Amino acid sequence: MKKKDNTLTKVEFQVMSILWDINHSACAWDIIERWEDPKPAYTTIATYLKMLYERGYVDYFKHKGEGKTHRYVAKVTRAEYTRMTMQEVKKSFFDGSVKSMFSFFVKEENLSADDIRELLSLMEEGEKFSV
Repeated sequence: MKKKDNTLTKVEFQVMSILWDINHSACAWDIIERWEDPKPAYTTIATYLKMLYERGYVDYFKHKGEGKTHRYVAKVTRAEYTRMTMQEVKKSFFDGSVKSMFSFFVKEENLSADDIRELLSLMEEGEKFSV
């Protein structure tokens, strides 16, 4: 995956979210079926899937007997994408400092002392944060 191409657009993220939720191979129609109204055109989703393939986010294959239908699978997990995005945010906005980033969110989200203690407790226990 090219480094400068790692941020998904809003629609690309929506397509990937549906693929992540499906958690197995899916065709464009499967994605459209799960899309909120108004549903996009088939060609729109097919174009986004092609772009995601070219950028290395998805792979595709064809089932024998399904004609030209491509089935897509996510090559990047939701957690991997979140990690890449947060690393980029940390680098771009906080000079690579996790301390500065954490401090920003503590202040911006008006976290209480109890919230901060809970976060510190989770970190001390070595618990992984789920995405």
